[in-house]
This record gives sequence, structure tokens and C-alpha cells, in this order.
Amino acid sequence: MTAPVTSPRNWVVTRVQNSSSALDQAFAEGLTGHVFTAREGKTVTLACGRRAVEFTSCSYLGLETHPALLNAAVASIGRVGVHFASARTRMRTDDLDVLERNLCAVYGGASVTAFTSVGNVHLGLLPLLGAGYLPSYPVARDGVTFFLDRTAHASIQVLRGVLEQLGPVRRFDSEDPESLPGLLRDGEPGRTPVALVDGVGSMGGLVNVASLAAAVEKAGGYLYVDDAHGVSTMGRHGAGYAYEVLGGSLPDHVILAGSLSKGFGGQGGFCALRSDADTRLLRRFGNPLIFGGPLSLPMISANRASSELHLDGTVARLQEELWANVRLFDERTGHQLVNAGVTSPVRGAMFPTEEDALAATRRLSLADILVTPAFYPTVERGHGLVRFAVSALHSAAEIERAARALAGDHPERAA
Repeated sequence: MTAPVTSPRNWVVTRVQNSSSALDQAFAEGLTGHVFTAREGKTVTLACGRRAVEFTSCSYLGLETHPALLNAAVASIGRVGVHFASARTRMRTDDLDVLERNLCAVYGGASVTAFTSVGNVHLGLLPLLGAGYLPSYPVARDGVTFFLDRTAHASIQVLRGVLEQLGPVRRFDSEDPESLPGLLRDGEPGRTPVALVDGVGSMGGLVNVASLAAAVEKAGGYLYVDDAHGVSTMGRHGAGYAYEVLGGSLPDHVILAGSLSKGFGGQGGFCALRSDADTRLLRRFGNPLIFGGPLSLPMISANRASSELHLDGTVARLQEELWANVRLFDERTGHQLVNAGVTSPVRGAMFPTEEDALAATRRLSLADILVTPAFYPTVERGHGLVRFAVSALHSAAEIERAARALAGDHPERAA
């Protein structure tokens, strides 16, 4: 695939030109892009009538099928309908206020705002942070320098052009403990550093947010953590990986973004800020909140119900089931996968070639195990990864079957 001759060299051109046909092949063979018509637990019925076990959904606790969320969504439809076509700043349902109050409790009194997606959190919050308008996060007179982790999610990477309107953007490698501290030492003293990282990696890895937070604090800056894949999976109230490793509190120099669409079991994203003054400014000037549509009303109510399960101990019990399944998966795969032994619900089988990854995905599919095959730019060019999203809902038998199929045992279609 080639770009038009007149195209300037940019990240879009680089991404498209460096990508292979491996993902297209996976779609063509029916190894990804599945369409399902029903599900029970982790078993889905595909449009062709075939039944299979999925390891693709990032709903790590299975909350999206919990009766409390289902009942809340249905009741909301009868009470207020499916949608209200107005920005939340103009009018909102009462369940949104309850949801945000509950999230404030989950995050120890931090001030929380819900968005339609984590990407919209970044788009709404980072420009205000970079421009120095959030009251609790002042910046130097010369502005900010953004330090963007190379492993940060694409929803942050794609905003580089927006961020560069506010200050320089530097890249660093969170896997190298000296990368960010070195850049901070050599940085511009007249600017406030803002480091942008993930918490739990979507394809593997845990970012050492505690050490990065310490380095940024020493430099007088801020750490912005997108913990989309960590939310709900750790902590007594499911505050998530980053919040827990930071001591079960939100430090003054840390801003947390999280997802309501993964472990939380609902839909949307949120941010946790230091004070209500920051939140008022965000809700007044955050672009997606002012000019974008709201969450659907049933999903707001489902999110509210999930937040109550976070506070009443249900989520803590589901976490135990999740981590038991993760330990079993590691045991059955010989502790050889990406993230083995790590407190992440994501496991990956990395292969030296894309064809090897496709072959593994075929074996799994033959055993009626559905996974996520990933290629460049998600992983290093030329390599392939098969991702497993482990859930509290997976049975021991389903985990055993997936492990055997990955190893090449019993590739025949399951009964």
C-alpha cells in the first residue's frame, strides 16, 4: 500500500506504509472481526450459528452482564428513554450526578467527571492542563513541555499535534528507568514538565507509575496516567492499578484518567482531579463536554449501578475470581506469556513473525477460542501477538482449553 505522491511524510503515512496485510488476512479468514448474536458467560453465539469462548472483551470482571447493571439500564429506558440530545452542561439525568459522587468516593474524595470515552477525557483535559487553566495545577510562565511515553495508548499519541500547540512534545521510554529522569534533567527550566503514560498496558506491561510520579514531582511537574485497563481490577473499591500503587490516594501532582468501558462494565471514561474548582473549569471549557453528545441514558444508569457494586464489596469479590483465573492461565501456559506473573488481566503470546501469530490464532479458532491477533503498529514491526483478555467469568475448563490450543494440542473444533 502506498500513499499519494503529494502526501507529506507524517505519522499517518508512516503507519499505513509500514503496515502489512496480516490484519487484512485475519479478517479474511474470520480470525477477527467476529459478529455475535447472543452470549452466555464467556460463550458467544456467532452470526453463523457457531458457539465459541471469547478472550477478546476487556470487561475483566464480567460486570456488563451483572443483573444490577441490566436492571438499571432497563429501568432507565422506561423512566427517561434511551437518549437525551443535549450536552451534559445544558441538561443531564440525575443518575449522572450519583455516578460521579460514587466515583468521588472510590477515589478518596477526588473530584470526578464522566466523559463519553477515555479519548475524550484526553482531548478535553490535556489542553486545559497545558494552558495552565486548572487551578490546582499551575504551570510556569513559559508554559509546559509534554513528555510522552512511547508505549502510551494511541488515543494520547494521536493528540501530539494538539499538544504541540501548547508546548514542546518529547518522547521517552518508560521501560528505561533513566529515560524520563534524564530528559527532565536536560529539560527547559522555564517550563513545567507534564508526563503522559498508561498504567496497565493494553498489550502487555505495567508502567512504573510510582517511580515516574516521584521523578516528575522532583522536577516540579505533573504525571497524567491513563489507567483504562487497570480500573476496577485492583483496590478495595476497584480504584485500579495506578491509584493503588500510588499508595491508595491521588497525589497532588498526579491526574488520573480511567475507563468505564472495560473492567467497570459500562461505557465511557472519566478523570479524577484534585478539587471541585478544577472540575468546574473542566466542565465549562472541556471541548467534548460542551460540544459533544452525552452518554446514552441507559449506560449512565448502568454505570451508576456498577459504581454501587464497587462500593458495596461486590467488585472486591470479583477481583479474587479474576486473579485466580489469571494465576491458572499463567500455570497452564508455563509462565511463558507476555505479562506472566504480573498483576494485569492481559496476557500475550508474542511471535517472531506475523505468520506465526496467524497460525496460532487459527489453532485457537479451531478449538472455538476467539482471541485478538495484533500486528504493527500495535506491536513491533514484523512481529505478531495473540492477546488474551482474562475475565472473572472464564471457567477453569475454558482456560484449560485455550492453553492447550495455544500449545498446539487438540486443535479440532470443540464439541
